[in-house]
Amino acid sequence: MTNGEQSALWNGASGRTWVESQEFLDQLFTPFETLLADAAAARAPRSVLDIGCGTGATTLAIARRLGGGATCVGLDISEPMLALARARAAREGSSAQFIRADAQTHAFAPASVEMMVSRFGVMFFDDPVAAFANLRRAATRDVALRLIAWRSAAENPFMTAAERAAAPLLPELPPRNPDGPGQFGFGDEKRVRDILESSGWSGIDIRPIDVECAFPARALDSYITRLGPVGRVLQDADERTRSTVMATIRPAFDPYLQGGDVRFVAACWMVSTG
Repeated sequence: MTNGEQSALWNGASGRTWVESQEFLDQLFTPFETLLADAAAARAPRSVLDIGCGTGATTLAIARRLGGGATCVGLDISEPMLALARARAAREGSSAQFIRADAQTHAFAPASVEMMVSRFGVMFFDDPVAAFANLRRAATRDVALRLIAWRSAAENPFMTAAERAAAPLLPELPPRNPDGPGQFGFGDEKRVRDILESSGWSGIDIRPIDVECAFPARALDSYITRLGPVGRVLQDADERTRSTVMATIRPAFDPYLQGGDVRFVAACWMVSTG
Protein backbone atom coordinates (compact mmCIF):
# COMPACT_ATOMS: atom_id res chain seq x y z
CA MET A 1 0.00 0.00 0.00
CA THR A 2 1.47 3.35 -1.04
CA ASN A 3 1.56 6.39 1.21
CA GLY A 4 -1.24 7.88 -0.88
CA GLU A 5 -3.39 4.82 -0.34
CA GLN A 6 -2.59 4.93 3.38
CA SER A 7 -3.69 8.57 3.45
CA ALA A 8 -6.98 7.71 1.74
CA LEU A 9 -7.56 4.86 4.20
CA TRP A 10 -6.86 6.86 7.35
CA ASN A 11 -8.75 9.92 6.17
CA GLY A 12 -11.71 7.73 5.28
CA ALA A 13 -13.42 4.80 6.96
CA SER A 14 -10.46 3.60 9.05
CA GLY A 15 -9.81 7.06 10.46
CA ARG A 16 -13.45 7.47 11.40
CA THR A 17 -13.50 4.04 13.03
CA TRP A 18 -10.47 4.87 15.18
CA VAL A 19 -12.10 8.16 16.21
CA GLU A 20 -15.29 6.36 17.20
CA SER A 21 -13.26 3.70 19.04
CA GLN A 22 -10.89 6.16 20.75
CA GLU A 23 -11.84 5.40 24.35
CA PHE A 24 -11.65 1.65 23.79
CA LEU A 25 -8.30 1.83 21.99
CA ASP A 26 -6.78 4.18 24.56
CA GLN A 27 -7.77 1.76 27.33
CA LEU A 28 -6.37 -1.19 25.37
CA PHE A 29 -3.06 0.52 24.66
CA THR A 30 -2.57 2.31 27.99
CA PRO A 31 0.44 0.10 28.93
CA PHE A 32 2.30 1.30 25.83
CA GLU A 33 1.39 4.92 26.46
CA THR A 34 2.81 4.54 29.96
CA LEU A 35 6.07 3.02 28.68
CA LEU A 36 6.64 5.96 26.33
CA ALA A 37 5.60 8.61 28.84
CA ASP A 38 7.98 7.09 31.41
CA ALA A 39 10.79 7.11 28.82
CA ALA A 40 10.15 10.76 28.03
CA ALA A 41 10.04 11.72 31.70
CA ALA A 42 13.37 9.97 32.31
CA ARG A 43 14.97 11.76 29.37
CA ALA A 44 13.33 15.20 29.98
CA PRO A 45 13.76 16.49 26.42
CA ARG A 46 12.79 20.02 25.41
CA SER A 47 11.15 18.82 22.18
CA VAL A 48 9.25 15.61 21.42
CA LEU A 49 7.78 14.31 18.17
CA ASP A 50 5.12 11.58 18.36
CA ILE A 51 5.11 9.82 14.98
CA GLY A 52 1.73 8.48 13.89
CA CYS A 53 0.05 10.00 16.93
CA GLY A 54 -3.52 9.07 15.99
CA THR A 55 -6.04 10.60 18.37
CA GLY A 56 -3.27 11.96 20.57
CA ALA A 57 -3.22 9.85 23.73
CA THR A 58 0.55 9.37 23.87
CA THR A 59 1.36 12.96 22.87
CA LEU A 60 -0.97 14.28 25.58
CA ALA A 61 0.42 11.89 28.20
CA ILE A 62 3.98 13.00 27.48
CA ALA A 63 2.98 16.67 27.54
CA ARG A 64 1.44 16.15 30.98
CA ARG A 65 4.59 14.49 32.27
CA LEU A 66 7.01 17.07 30.86
CA GLY A 67 4.98 20.20 31.65
CA GLY A 68 5.45 23.57 30.02
CA GLY A 69 9.18 23.22 29.57
CA ALA A 70 8.85 20.97 26.52
CA THR A 71 7.27 21.28 23.09
CA CYS A 72 5.29 18.13 22.31
CA VAL A 73 4.09 17.64 18.74
CA GLY A 74 1.96 14.81 17.42
CA LEU A 75 2.13 14.07 13.69
CA ASP A 76 -0.28 11.98 11.65
CA ILE A 77 -1.77 11.77 8.15
CA SER A 78 -5.37 11.35 9.43
CA GLU A 79 -7.33 14.58 9.73
CA PRO A 80 -10.29 12.91 11.52
CA MET A 81 -7.98 11.56 14.22
CA LEU A 82 -6.06 14.83 14.49
CA ALA A 83 -9.28 16.81 14.87
CA LEU A 84 -10.13 14.68 17.90
CA ALA A 85 -6.57 15.02 19.25
CA ARG A 86 -6.78 18.82 19.03
CA ALA A 87 -10.18 18.81 20.73
CA ARG A 88 -8.81 16.66 23.55
CA ALA A 89 -5.84 19.00 23.98
CA ALA A 90 -8.15 22.00 24.14
CA ARG A 91 -10.41 20.34 26.71
CA GLU A 92 -7.54 19.67 29.10
CA GLY A 93 -5.66 22.88 28.40
CA SER A 94 -2.67 20.99 27.04
CA SER A 95 0.16 22.71 25.19
CA ALA A 96 0.52 19.69 22.89
CA GLN A 97 0.38 20.53 19.20
CA PHE A 98 -0.84 18.39 16.33
CA ILE A 99 0.05 18.61 12.65
CA ARG A 100 -1.20 16.73 9.63
CA ALA A 101 1.84 15.58 7.68
CA ASP A 102 3.58 12.54 6.27
CA ALA A 103 6.77 11.88 8.22
CA GLN A 104 8.33 10.39 5.09
CA THR A 105 8.21 13.70 3.21
CA HIS A 106 7.46 16.50 5.69
CA ALA A 107 9.93 19.42 5.68
CA PHE A 108 10.95 19.33 9.35
CA ALA A 109 13.23 22.02 10.75
CA PRO A 110 16.71 20.42 10.71
CA ALA A 111 18.14 19.17 14.00
CA SER A 112 15.10 20.40 15.93
CA VAL A 113 13.75 17.34 17.78
CA GLU A 114 15.42 15.92 20.90
CA MET A 115 13.18 12.88 21.30
CA MET A 116 11.03 10.88 18.90
CA VAL A 117 8.44 8.35 20.03
CA SER A 118 5.80 6.21 18.40
CA ARG A 119 3.14 3.81 19.56
CA PHE A 120 2.45 1.56 16.57
CA GLY A 121 2.81 4.43 14.11
CA VAL A 122 5.94 3.69 12.06
CA MET A 123 5.12 0.45 10.23
CA PHE A 124 3.15 1.99 7.36
CA PHE A 125 5.70 3.87 5.22
CA ASP A 126 5.98 2.67 1.62
CA ASP A 127 9.67 3.69 1.73
CA PRO A 128 10.75 3.28 5.37
CA VAL A 129 14.41 4.09 4.66
CA ALA A 130 13.42 7.44 3.14
CA ALA A 131 11.08 8.07 6.07
CA PHE A 132 13.67 7.40 8.73
CA ALA A 133 16.31 9.37 6.82
CA ASN A 134 13.91 12.32 6.83
CA LEU A 135 13.30 11.87 10.55
CA ARG A 136 17.04 11.63 11.20
CA ARG A 137 17.54 15.02 9.56
CA ALA A 138 14.92 16.44 11.92
CA ALA A 139 16.69 14.99 14.97
CA THR A 140 19.38 16.52 17.11
CA ARG A 141 22.75 14.76 17.17
CA ASP A 142 22.00 13.13 20.54
CA VAL A 143 18.34 12.37 19.82
CA ALA A 144 16.53 9.70 21.84
CA LEU A 145 14.37 7.37 19.76
CA ARG A 146 11.72 5.19 21.42
CA LEU A 147 9.48 3.23 19.07
CA ILE A 148 7.02 0.46 19.90
CA ALA A 149 6.08 -1.83 17.02
CA TRP A 150 4.48 -5.25 16.73
CA ARG A 151 6.66 -8.31 16.39
CA SER A 152 5.56 -10.96 13.87
CA ALA A 153 2.02 -12.13 13.23
CA ALA A 154 3.03 -15.61 14.42
CA GLU A 155 3.95 -14.14 17.81
CA ASN A 156 0.64 -12.26 18.04
CA PRO A 157 -2.05 -14.89 17.53
CA PHE A 158 -4.72 -12.73 19.17
CA MET A 159 -4.24 -10.04 16.54
CA THR A 160 -4.82 -12.49 13.70
CA ALA A 161 -7.45 -14.74 15.32
CA ALA A 162 -10.38 -13.14 13.51
CA GLU A 163 -8.89 -13.34 10.03
CA ARG A 164 -7.67 -16.92 10.49
CA ALA A 165 -11.14 -18.02 11.53
CA ALA A 166 -12.92 -15.97 8.86
CA ALA A 167 -10.60 -16.80 5.94
CA PRO A 168 -12.76 -19.65 4.52
CA LEU A 169 -15.80 -17.36 4.47
CA LEU A 170 -14.10 -14.14 3.33
CA PRO A 171 -11.81 -14.91 0.39
CA GLU A 172 -11.47 -11.16 -0.27
CA LEU A 173 -9.48 -10.63 2.92
CA PRO A 174 -6.18 -8.96 1.96
CA PRO A 175 -3.11 -11.12 2.62
CA ARG A 176 -0.53 -10.01 5.17
CA ASN A 177 2.79 -8.92 3.68
CA PRO A 178 5.43 -9.10 6.43
CA ASP A 179 7.91 -7.05 4.36
CA GLY A 180 5.48 -4.33 3.34
CA PRO A 181 3.57 -1.52 5.04
CA GLY A 182 1.16 -2.77 7.66
CA GLN A 183 0.69 -3.82 11.26
CA PHE A 184 3.51 -6.39 11.18
CA GLY A 185 5.80 -4.48 8.84
CA PHE A 186 8.43 -4.20 11.59
CA GLY A 187 8.04 -7.78 12.75
CA ASP A 188 11.50 -8.89 11.61
CA GLU A 189 14.28 -7.55 13.85
CA LYS A 190 16.94 -7.68 11.14
CA ARG A 191 14.73 -5.72 8.73
CA VAL A 192 14.11 -3.02 11.36
CA ARG A 193 17.83 -2.73 12.09
CA ASP A 194 18.67 -2.57 8.38
CA ILE A 195 16.09 0.19 7.83
CA LEU A 196 17.48 2.31 10.65
CA GLU A 197 21.14 1.78 9.80
CA SER A 198 20.50 2.50 6.11
CA SER A 199 18.79 5.77 7.02
CA GLY A 200 21.60 7.09 9.20
CA TRP A 201 20.69 5.96 12.71
CA SER A 202 23.27 4.41 15.05
CA GLY A 203 23.43 3.00 18.57
CA ILE A 204 20.30 0.97 17.84
CA ASP A 205 18.85 -1.25 20.54
CA ILE A 206 15.95 -3.56 19.63
CA ARG A 207 14.56 -5.63 22.45
CA PRO A 208 11.40 -7.74 22.74
CA ILE A 209 8.71 -6.69 25.17
CA ASP A 210 5.66 -8.77 26.06
CA VAL A 211 2.84 -6.60 27.34
CA GLU A 212 -0.37 -7.83 28.96
CA CYS A 213 -3.44 -6.16 27.47
CA ALA A 214 -7.11 -6.41 28.41
CA PHE A 215 -10.52 -5.02 27.54
CA PRO A 216 -14.09 -5.82 28.66
CA ALA A 217 -15.57 -8.92 27.03
CA ARG A 218 -18.70 -6.94 26.19
CA ALA A 219 -16.60 -4.98 23.67
CA LEU A 220 -15.41 -8.08 21.78
CA ASP A 221 -18.08 -8.01 19.07
CA SER A 222 -17.36 -4.35 18.39
CA TYR A 223 -13.64 -5.09 18.21
CA ILE A 224 -14.20 -7.89 15.68
CA THR A 225 -16.65 -6.03 13.45
CA ARG A 226 -14.94 -2.63 13.40
CA LEU A 227 -11.16 -3.09 13.61
CA GLY A 228 -8.57 -4.92 11.54
CA PRO A 229 -8.93 -6.56 8.12
CA VAL A 230 -12.06 -8.51 9.08
CA GLY A 231 -13.70 -5.42 10.54
CA ARG A 232 -13.11 -3.47 7.33
CA VAL A 233 -14.74 -6.21 5.25
CA LEU A 234 -17.67 -6.69 7.62
CA GLN A 235 -18.56 -3.00 7.66
CA ASP A 236 -19.66 -3.36 4.03
CA ALA A 237 -21.14 -6.86 4.31
CA ASP A 238 -24.82 -7.73 4.39
CA GLU A 239 -26.42 -8.84 7.65
CA ARG A 240 -26.53 -12.53 6.71
CA THR A 241 -22.82 -12.56 5.93
CA ARG A 242 -22.02 -10.67 9.13
CA SER A 243 -24.02 -13.13 11.26
CA THR A 244 -22.44 -16.17 9.61
CA VAL A 245 -18.91 -14.81 9.95
CA MET A 246 -19.42 -13.74 13.55
CA ALA A 247 -20.75 -17.17 14.51
CA THR A 248 -17.57 -18.67 13.06
CA ILE A 249 -15.19 -16.14 14.57
CA ARG A 250 -16.37 -15.88 18.17
CA PRO A 251 -15.13 -19.35 19.27
CA ALA A 252 -11.62 -18.37 18.11
CA PHE A 253 -11.51 -15.88 20.99
CA ASP A 254 -12.58 -18.33 23.70
CA PRO A 255 -8.98 -18.94 24.83
CA TYR A 256 -8.66 -15.22 25.60
CA LEU A 257 -11.79 -14.88 27.74
CA GLN A 258 -11.10 -14.64 31.46
CA GLY A 259 -14.09 -13.75 33.55
CA GLY A 260 -15.51 -10.55 32.19
CA ASP A 261 -12.40 -9.59 30.23
CA VAL A 262 -10.56 -10.41 27.06
CA ARG A 263 -6.86 -10.82 27.90
CA PHE A 264 -3.87 -11.37 25.65
CA VAL A 265 -0.14 -10.72 25.48
CA ALA A 266 1.08 -8.24 22.87
CA ALA A 267 4.47 -9.28 21.48
CA CYS A 268 6.28 -6.09 20.49
CA TRP A 269 9.66 -4.49 19.94
CA MET A 270 10.97 -1.53 21.87
CA VAL A 271 13.32 0.16 19.41
CA SER A 272 15.67 2.69 21.01
CA THR A 273 18.65 4.89 20.33
CA GLY A 274 20.32 7.43 22.59
